[in-house]
Amino acid sequence: MIHFERFTLSNGLKVLVHEDPHTAHVVVDVLYNVGARDEDPEKTGFAHLFEHLMFGGSVHISDYDTEVERAGGENNAFTSNDITNYYLKLPAANLETALWLESDRMLELAFSEKSLDVQRKVVSEEFKEHYLNQPYGDVWQLIREMAYRVHPYRWMTIGRDLAHIEQAQLADVKAFFYRHYRPNQAILVVAGGVQTEAVKPLVEKWFADIPPGEPYLRQLPQEPEQQEKRSQTVYRDVPADALYMAFPMCGRLDPNYYATDLLSTILGDGQSSRLYQQLVKEKKYFSQITSYVLGSADPGLLVIEGKLLPGITADRAEAAIWEIITAVQQEVLEAELQKAKNRTESLFAFEENNLLYRAINLAYFEWLGDAAWINAEMQHYEAVTRQQIQQVAFSVLQPHRANVLYYLSRSLHPDAAKQVSELAAV
Repeated sequence: MIHFERFTLSNGLKVLVHEDPHTAHVVVDVLYNVGARDEDPEKTGFAHLFEHLMFGGSVHISDYDTEVERAGGENNAFTSNDITNYYLKLPAANLETALWLESDRMLELAFSEKSLDVQRKVVSEEFKEHYLNQPYGDVWQLIREMAYRVHPYRWMTIGRDLAHIEQAQLADVKAFFYRHYRPNQAILVVAGGVQTEAVKPLVEKWFADIPPGEPYLRQLPQEPEQQEKRSQTVYRDVPADALYMAFPMCGRLDPNYYATDLLSTILGDGQSSRLYQQLVKEKKYFSQITSYVLGSADPGLLVIEGKLLPGITADRAEAAIWEIITAVQQEVLEAELQKAKNRTESLFAFEENNLLYRAINLAYFEWLGDAAWINAEMQHYEAVTRQQIQQVAFSVLQPHRANVLYYLSRSLHPDAAKQVSELAAV
């Protein structure tokens, strides 16, 4: 059981305090209710850009990282399609330093053409290094564009087009900040060797005077239900052929989420899973294969992906996966369901024992609706039955709902790759 206290400032900032007397450290986590799905389709990558801009100096603090190091701390951040999260861990005695740092950049960043230009270049290089010039780097761009036609999940967090970041203007960046990075769009978690009665006045001192922003009402286009299989074959300079299959599934708050997550575990999470046992160990079609769910707030994807061994064609491998899907639709063993639940419980136990994960998860569940849900999460998994797994497998894993990507090595298929290149040139 994770205990916490909650209070809200007059400017709308939600604050959670989790006391842990067994540590001399404190984690300060700030979750902003903004992700890649909140971007203009013609100006994507802004949420991720801010992951960098927020470390580039604020109105009264020129160097965030230096101040963190002086306080004996460490920090980082991550951006998803749904949220942006910043976290800082340091000795509990230096809590006020952390609140000073986070409040100043929530108040206002040190916006300048120079700062924007520096971070634009950083993000552009990251885009090129990790998505354009890295093997399999454009896989998720291809999958998202295939699986989503209208919903903004159709682009990656780093953006849909490198030009959107390269051409980002200071006025656009400022507008994005004042729309989304306001106290009424944020959740602050203070977790560790602290006491709520001491934390509350410090939070009031540093955050209460920050003006709130206009209420943000998220109105996103709903993705129409997929009615037919979508397939794509690409040739790239990669060492091995790969196969990806993505199926639309429910969102994070749907009751079927837990059964779908356990289904992905049974299918392909770990060496005891069906896909690994049958297609890696027995048939030797793949060198590696896995399945997982994205866990996104809006309807997401259940994904199966694997690297093929030489001599195995992608269509042959896909057919083998469909055989396993059919089998799980027909029968789920109690032993494998329990194993999936145990695996999930182990992950929860690990995260509960880690102060940083506790803070991040408290912020996340509060963002979902109520931080107290974190204490009932495992109960939802435990309640899932074999019949529910089969029902979800039958409803989600259908051919007309599949988005299939054959990601093939140009060197292994020189003739086919050449034909594709010639057709593209015509």
